[in-house]
Amino acid sequence: MSNFEIAVPHTVKPGAKVKLKSIATLPPDAIKFNKKSARAQIAANALEMAELAKRLYAEDKRSILLVLQGMDTAGKDGTIRWVMRGMNPTSCQVHSFKVPSAEEADHDFLWRNHIAAPRRGNIGIFNRSHYEEVLVVRVHNLKPESRWQKHYGLINDFENLLSQCDTKIVKCFLHISKDRQRERLQARLDDPTKHWKFSLGDLEERKLWDDYQAAYQDALEKCSTPFAPWHVIPSDKKWYRNLVISALLKKTLLEMDPQYPQPESDYAGVVVK
Repeated sequence: MSNFEIAVPHTVKPGAKVKLKSIATLPPDAIKFNKKSARAQIAANALEMAELAKRLYAEDKRSILLVLQGMDTAGKDGTIRWVMRGMNPTSCQVHSFKVPSAEEADHDFLWRNHIAAPRRGNIGIFNRSHYEEVLVVRVHNLKPESRWQKHYGLINDFENLLSQCDTKIVKCFLHISKDRQRERLQARLDDPTKHWKFSLGDLEERKLWDDYQAAYQDALEKCSTPFAPWHVIPSDKKWYRNLVISALLKKTLLEMDPQYPQPESDYAGVVVK
């Protein structure tokens, strides 16, 4: 099956309103994949993406930034493990953004994200991102509303800057249901080997579900632009989430069509002795 038949179910059009409750968190009924076939397709995509990423690195002119956002247990880490398999770590870097360090807090809120932006030829992945400033900061009242309200425009300016400097931005919101989050949190509690992934703070954050959904809706509405649109990825089924993001990233690389650079001269007849 062609990769291009795997469409992103919901891409937010610039200026469009978003109601997350009306957007499915499960795969569409018409999907022609199951868990087994999806994994096979993801593996095939990974092989092709590895070659395309090698060309992107050799070309050394453009880059890709994959932004992953979502509620706890939405699967940001799992997406990275599955979708980026086989990628050369030299040209693919993951940055996780948690509570700002003292140094980061002494700079503007985009400083730590900008210095982590991918170099030319590289694929960068933000596991959480600059959007934390209009999500966690908003929900927990860490800054006055008069300040974080300005951040939407600054985020758009930042992404426009990256885009103008030849970074292709792919933003994915991993959309899960509250029931599926409960199941995944409980699974972490039931399995001692996964206790390291659980914190009692996760339960406190879960109580703020509606606040986070409202914050995400505003971020999706105000920061989906022609140069950096938001893609809402149904994530209740891990295999479908991974399949869609794999297809989206592969499609992005194919459209960029990176090429190996031309040799500086004709090496015909040169023999290494």
